[in-house]
Parts: sequence; C-alpha cells; structure tokens
Amino acid sequence: MKSFIRLLSATAIVAIFSCSSPDNGSAVVFSSADALVFNPSGLRSAFGRALHSAYPAMAAVWFSASAADETDAPSDESAPALNTLSEAERAGGWQLLFDGKTTKGWHSFNKTSAGAGWKVRDGVLGLEKSNPDEAAGDLVTDEEFQNFDLRLEWKISDCGNSGLMYNVVEGEKYCCPYVTGPELQVLDNACHPDAKIPMHRAGDLYDMISVKQETVKPAGEWNKVRLRVRNGKVEEWLNGKKVIEFQMFTPQWKEMIAGSKFKAMPDFGTFNKGKICVQDHGDKVWFRNIKIKRIS
Repeated sequence: MKSFIRLLSATAIVAIFSCSSPDNGSAVVFSSADALVFNPSGLRSAFGRALHSAYPAMAAVWFSASAADETDAPSDESAPALNTLSEAERAGGWQLLFDGKTTKGWHSFNKTSAGAGWKVRDGVLGLEKSNPDEAAGDLVTDEEFQNFDLRLEWKISDCGNSGLMYNVVEGEKYCCPYVTGPELQVLDNACHPDAKIPMHRAGDLYDMISVKQETVKPAGEWNKVRLRVRNGKVEEWLNGKKVIEFQMFTPQWKEMIAGSKFKAMPDFGTFNKGKICVQDHGDKVWFRNIKIKRIS
C-alpha cells in the first residue's frame, strides 16, 4: 500500500514537472520509466536528480517518507522472549506457570509427575505422544488458585480437540478434571465434529455458554487467551476480544449446570478455587507463555 502511495506521489510530481520549471517556466518532461526506477535512497535517476535540484524541499519529504517506509515494520528483535516476564510484570505480581524448558510445576491429574506424552520443545509445552502407548493424561498445576488473571497461548492440530480448565480439584473420588472444573474449549472449528454442536466450539464454556463472537485462528496458528476469575465472576478473552462473561455460584449458574452434561456430576462448578488444567483429549496440542497473577 505504501509503495502504491509513493507511486501516486511520483506521478503527481511528474505532472508538476511537466507543467513548468522553477527557473524559466519551460516544460520539463520525465518518462514514466524515470518515476518507476527512482531510488528514494539516492539520486540515481534523472527524475531524482532533477527533483533534488529543482525542488529540494519536496525531495527531502519524499526521501524521508521513503526511508520511514523501510523502517516502520516491527522488528522480530523487539518481540519479547518466549516464557519470560518483564520487569513490570514481575513487579506486578505475575508468575510463570511454564518455564519453557521443563514440566516443572505441573503433573498429570492424580499423579505425582507429568506423563511422558507431554513434551517440551523449543519453548513450547506440547501433547505429542511419540507412540500410542505413551501415557500423558490431563496436566494440572501443582498450585491452586482462587482469584486470578491467567494468560497463555494455545495451538491445536488439524481437526484436534483439547481444553483449558480451572478450579480443578484432585482426589480419589474424582476420575478426571472435568468432573469439578469448568472448561474453555480448545478446538479446530474447521473439521472437528464438536464444531457442529452449539457450545462446543473453540472458546466456548464447554456445553454451557457460546462465545459472543468467533475470534479463533485456524489450526496450526497461535491463539492468545486471557481468563480472569474474581469472586466467581469469569471473563474470557480470545485473541484480544472478550468472548464470554458469566457469574458462578448463582441460581442461573445452577440452572446452566442442570441443563448440561455435567448435571450428573454433583461437585462440578462448586469450588471457588483449584488447579489450572490443560487437557489430554488424545490430539496434538501446544501451549506457551503461560503466566498468572493472583488478584484480590
């Protein structure tokens, strides 16, 4: 777009030169080829040399705009490193839940360590399962959280399914995280069968609330999630847009549970604190930049 604007500017300047010369009013004509080969970083064309000698102020503006065009694209070097906290974040009470190197701070549900199916590669925590017999299991944090602000990024495989749960409680009486913790759906909306079911699409509060707008990216691309939970009020952002907001522990909340597949699970959605969980649904899924802040 900027190159197109420069070309239009060049065309306009050609028109100006075609009408008059600042010295004697005689016509000065430049071919379209002169405009096209004009190098804004130097005075290499007839057009550029004449512009500089006849209208130095205009040339300065042209060169300056062209130089800015070459440098205003964001540099990859300025992007923050993966799985790190800034000084401001550290001062503000944020903590990393994933160090980018190990599964430290996590374990498989009702186990003492993370299953071998969870791999850490290139700063990414992924469910990969090198072979079908490799155990993984739903992965939960060692710590419990009550009121918090959680940020992370997820990427799902083609036609894949996973989930992000919170307020998960472990114990012998519970087979799985989903019998206690509500789930934000992680899904490839393009081809997973669940995408055809309301409240089962990416970002949905699984089987309970659909997102207000769909902002999910295709399989293989990173999605940014923010989950804020405070005194039962839950807000979810997906790729910068707030997509879900609701209040737990109300009559309406109980009605939603009663109308869902969780109605036969008496402890579902009843805890005001618990662990964060990323789900093993059997499909490849990846997470990174997982950080959390406790709030009051």
